[in-house]
Amino acid sequence: MSGFVTKPEPVQVPGLVHLHTGKVRDLYRTESGELVMVASDRMSAHDWVLPNEIPDKGRVLTQLSLWWFERIADIVPNHVISTEVPVGAPADWKGRTLICKSLDMIPVEAVARGYLAGSGLTEYEESRTVCGIALPEGLVNSSELPAPIYTPALKAEVGEHDENVPYEETARRIGVELANQVRRTTLDVYARARDIARDRGIILADTKFEFGLLDGELIIGDEVLTPDSSRYWPADAYEPGRSQASFDKQLIRDWLVSPASGWDRYSEEPPPALPAEVVEQTRAKYVEVYERLTGTTWA
Repeated sequence: MSGFVTKPEPVQVPGLVHLHTGKVRDLYRTESGELVMVASDRMSAHDWVLPNEIPDKGRVLTQLSLWWFERIADIVPNHVISTEVPVGAPADWKGRTLICKSLDMIPVEAVARGYLAGSGLTEYEESRTVCGIALPEGLVNSSELPAPIYTPALKAEVGEHDENVPYEETARRIGVELANQVRRTTLDVYARARDIARDRGIILADTKFEFGLLDGELIIGDEVLTPDSSRYWPADAYEPGRSQASFDKQLIRDWLVSPASGWDRYSEEPPPALPAEVVEQTRAKYVEVYERLTGTTWA
């Protein structure tokens, strides 16, 4: 069993139709057909949306996405129309809301990996491949790959795992020309972001994007290059052969599977509430990566 510990009731706003409550975002549609994405402070881990929220998380994700959208605009256009809060919406939506173009979303999570970690490491240890891509012998946990690779996945419902698939499967589903364009754009954006992060003392190990089409043009949507969609490591502590410190929710994952939580992740019981110190330390990680990447102080 997995999903929401407690699924929130959607906020009702005059003139907006609620479409979906996701792990992190709530999605609405305006009367004129635009989408309204509201990034909550919800946190997911081990396939559950947890009972605690992480203060400021939704704003950090939104503001960091906007910062990155500007820096990749010459590679691929994005879906953002405005950051104005709709009339009648709660004041709390400020800084976490995007008014967006409605796209025909491509049913593929576009993943770029520059380092060996996560599910890629698990597969490599078994077969010396990642998503069917052969890699050389001798790589270890967190090794930098000889070159970045594209490893798409099929997006899962809340509470389910995304499914890694070979590139050829995406070509079969969406067509060879579009699949190739998504792969090329994913690797181009990753390379740009990797170099920008590296200049700021941060390693971008891997990341995932979502794309859609508007009048036949490829558009990048959802969030981009945030700590929720990317694996960021501090460069000054990087050491291949072990797991790395990361600017994300690893603290939460680790606490949930520790004896301190008293929770069995393989049971049907929902996870417990997080201790205050884990919440605060996680918030600090999100704020730190924002500040280090953008060079601005979080306010």
